[in-house]
Amino acid sequence: MKFLREFVANALIGGALVVLPIYLAALLLLKGMQAVVGLVRPVARLLPEWMPAENLLALLLVLIVCFVVGLAVRTRAGRTIRSRMEMSVLGKIPGYTTIRGLTQRLAGEADANVWKPALVEIEDALVPAFIIEAHDDGRFTVFVPSVPTPFAGAVYILDGTRVHPIDVPFAQAIQSISKWGSGSKDLIAAMRVP
Repeated sequence: MKFLREFVANALIGGALVVLPIYLAALLLLKGMQAVVGLVRPVARLLPEWMPAENLLALLLVLIVCFVVGLAVRTRAGRTIRSRMEMSVLGKIPGYTTIRGLTQRLAGEADANVWKPALVEIEDALVPAFIIEAHDDGRFTVFVPSVPTPFAGAVYILDGTRVHPIDVPFAQAIQSISKWGSGSKDLIAAMRVP
């Protein structure tokens, strides 16, 4: 019964993490179209009545704005402005920086010292974990994910002697955790010997 409940909860959360961003993006697109429909109405009146010109032109205008913003963000000034806005607005949302760090790490864009895979000693076992930060006194803050959902878990502050970084890609460590430990022999083989 407990297994079934956990399975249903994990499937529901996993599905929500896929569906919600798509749903929110569609809502934002529709809201943007509603905001610009007044701007395109004079042009839409010039087109045939059988054509849904207002909606098509509004969609086209929103997509053009998204394209131009996407181009601007690729410039050095655009990246600077984006990062400032992101930290001043989105950085205040609880959990945003964590999710952002995870997605950047999955995409291979993040700092290699953040969310670094490791095996940590808890009680008499080696447990897959991720190094969140290193302390000046030699201790580490680590995140130990739950199985099979690696985005929930516990945070520990451990002595450096109990934390063993491993030389595997972030995605491989996540995959091992989400497969109930399958592939752990590769994690152990990649453990750095002190």
